[in-house]
Amino acid sequence: MRAAIFQMTSGIDPAENAQAIAGAIHRAGADGADILFTPEMAGYLDRDRTRAAERITDEAGNIVLSQVREAAAKAGIWIHLGSLACADDRADGRWSNRSFMIDDQGAVRARYDKIHLFDVDLASGGSWRESSVYAPGERVVAVDTPWARMGLSVCYDLRFPDLYRALTNAGATVLLIPAAFTVPTGEAHWHVLLRARAIEAGAFVIACAQTGQHADGRVTYGHSLVIDPWGEIICDMGSDPGVQIVDLSLDKIGDVRSRVPAIANRRPINEAVIFS
Repeated sequence: MRAAIFQMTSGIDPAENAQAIAGAIHRAGADGADILFTPEMAGYLDRDRTRAAERITDEAGNIVLSQVREAAAKAGIWIHLGSLACADDRADGRWSNRSFMIDDQGAVRARYDKIHLFDVDLASGGSWRESSVYAPGERVVAVDTPWARMGLSVCYDLRFPDLYRALTNAGATVLLIPAAFTVPTGEAHWHVLLRARAIEAGAFVIACAQTGQHADGRVTYGHSLVIDPWGEIICDMGSDPGVQIVDLSLDKIGDVRSRVPAIANRRPINEAVIFS
């Protein structure tokens, strides 16, 4: 599988972001890529909730989704759109942080709503309450592609290994983890957590990330990674935006799983017995 990783610095103009993604799709297609990956919140990244409320739409009205689907069909490649903010008909008015798998005809093959929401107070003084704006997803989602069954997740999901256990139990051999990681948490945990997910699953991990200074004032960590099932980093994009092509030998999945059969050796885990 020839994968294109588009590390980007999304801003507050959906039209500009859509144009950037479409351009990356056409470049990736010209370079022979089979599939292109984008980060979380690829279409719109904004902490100003009042301004965001004026620009976030449902799927039917989302210009990023429509232009990416059109570009995928023109280039003849698959696209994993890391996530978009999508308005739904929820009574509480909260949005969804939704990931899309789009095929080479521009059809949406799968959707995944981020399950674990980032509600934290950082030691650096930053505070995030994703659940005040977004509703959590409820379904674990894997999707079949011409190359592998891929398990979908988004950013903060990375910290919850039970999700990846469920995905690999469902047959996923490539784990997708698009993100917009903060710099402090990225420096501390990004590489080690992603390598752990790859090693424990015996799976490839593709983690396409936001990077740099954004129009809303935030700074994201970057370092989009591709990691093989042995836990070796085969691509680290550092902090610069751009497209990188990575050729993946998916035969390595079976090789690693035969050497360390952790998936085959799994057993159901019951509740802990507590002695006092």
